[in-house]
Amino acid sequence: MTVQRDSREYKPYDAETESETLLPTNSDDQRVKGLDKYLTPHSCYSKPRFGFSHLLISFVVGTLACFLIQYAICGSSCFSYHRGDDDAPFRAATDVTFLASPSAGSTERHNFPPATPSNAFPSMFPTNVGYPGETPTGAEPAVVVTAPSYPLHTGAAVLITPDSISKSKGKKINLLTKWGNLSPWYSVERNTFGVDSGPATPDTCRVTGLHFLHRHGARYPTASASYGGPANLSSRLGAAASEWTASGNLEFMNDWTYKLGEEVLTPFGRQQLFDLGISMRLKYGFLLKNFTESNTIPVFRTESQDRMLASALNFAIGFFGYPFEGQYQQSITIEAQGFNNTLAPYKICPNADDKSKAERGTGYVAKWASVYLKKAVARLQPQLTGYDLSIEDVYGFQQLCAYETVALGYSKFCELFTEEEWDGFDYSLDLLYWYNAGFGFALARSLGIGYVQELVARLTHTPIATHNSSTNATLDDNPITFPLGQSLYVDATHETVVLHVLTALNLSTLAAQGPLPADRIPKDQTFKVSQVAPFATNVQFQLLECTSLPGPQIRIIVNDGVVPLTGIEGCPKQKDGMCPVDTFVAAQKKIIGATDWVYDCHGDWTIPDGWETTTGEPPRS
Repeated sequence: MTVQRDSREYKPYDAETESETLLPTNSDDQRVKGLDKYLTPHSCYSKPRFGFSHLLISFVVGTLACFLIQYAICGSSCFSYHRGDDDAPFRAATDVTFLASPSAGSTERHNFPPATPSNAFPSMFPTNVGYPGETPTGAEPAVVVTAPSYPLHTGAAVLITPDSISKSKGKKINLLTKWGNLSPWYSVERNTFGVDSGPATPDTCRVTGLHFLHRHGARYPTASASYGGPANLSSRLGAAASEWTASGNLEFMNDWTYKLGEEVLTPFGRQQLFDLGISMRLKYGFLLKNFTESNTIPVFRTESQDRMLASALNFAIGFFGYPFEGQYQQSITIEAQGFNNTLAPYKICPNADDKSKAERGTGYVAKWASVYLKKAVARLQPQLTGYDLSIEDVYGFQQLCAYETVALGYSKFCELFTEEEWDGFDYSLDLLYWYNAGFGFALARSLGIGYVQELVARLTHTPIATHNSSTNATLDDNPITFPLGQSLYVDATHETVVLHVLTALNLSTLAAQGPLPADRIPKDQTFKVSQVAPFATNVQFQLLECTSLPGPQIRIIVNDGVVPLTGIEGCPKQKDGMCPVDTFVAAQKKIIGATDWVYDCHGDWTIPDGWETTTGEPPRS
């Protein structure tokens, strides 16, 4: 066999051409000009300026200089380690790298990115250089219609929790489901809310539209905490660091520092919304065909708060892909005092700032913590000498477990508690949000009614009739910023507002057990925050047309669990949780008409001792 050599002429390396291809040619960019001396092409055959002996001498001298400087600063302690300590080799290495370690309990910050990085030359790193290759797209996915089963969301692969075993069930505890509103969202089990039906499209039906309401992703702790608070605990421990020593299960605290930021999304929180966007595109991407046919693009909404905007944009990257410009429009409403905003309604409701009305849940949490954490304090106190642990401190340990896990991937604090104590922690947050945001909160209906008004407008394709709550007439009356007649809407908000909305809709089956007690966990509990308002919680208002039912239908799906609509006036008990849209709208209009925003948010009323609500309404005189 004859092998034919390639007869094409070999072209030598052209440094000038390659430089022009990779780098922008902007004669006015002085920073790029200043780099010319570093960008001169270098031939592999040119004679080096320095020999091996020069490099060796430089290395030895540099190493010796580093050693002398470190020894002068901290002496021999820089290179010491504790004998018998399993992580001693690692600790010795880190001691050499970091000459001064923060004291136990103090706050540690890494402040990335630097404010003015010395090597930042944006013009040399364009985000688009052309030459994208072929870019044809395929058909839109429709998993809720085409797949034989619905893809459920379970666990969080990037987070690690202890391998704790349930004494009662003999299997590993899913700790991620026991942190209330601090839990990562997960698909709840079928029939969790009382409907034995899944979120996939029911037989004989087709999905015609989706209104999607979701919470932001996992975040660092908020700035204030009425009870507990990781930052508060860190301050107390840091102030007394020289006085206490930890041992046993708490020994890790001798080197522990507070590494959490404040309010913004954690890396895992960003992933949650990115994944959620991908998930919704796979399930409901086919709805985008309606926009192509009408020559429009969707409008999604969020708020100006950092974590809210970041959540919305991460969702968009997951849903549309990068770059998403030209595929949708992002409406960013202002979350600040004095701005009407249905996604942050408390900012224009003065009574929401009255702690006697808006923070009743804090007292319930403190009372319950004193019950379920009594044994934990007695167990942990002997392991922390020189510091008197309070119930609130130990509650802070549980908060640190949840916050550190979603921020740092793992937390040693999670190892300190029993399954019963984690059930207690989960219930403490049920108490907090029942009385501070949900059905037991006197302002819940009024604060959620604005979003219900917008939902009714979208369902009926008619503008909001009367702006008598938190709705924003400037935005909601504009067909560009608040379009009607579209098949897909996506809104991002906080867990409190999600609970306001669920309350305002009168989804009373979630509140069937009545007011929550602070001295025990009730049996057959129907209101669980980890199921309805965790990080990245999401509510699907699914619109359908069915050959087996007359007229358009609606059903509400919370974290993949179908919620019964039988508490809504006129909605029948239906096996898949559906209600005729006309019936649903008529009931919501009645609730809107009965809600008194002026009295609820501006009225001079008080909450009597022993008073309770399960409808989110204030006491009436």
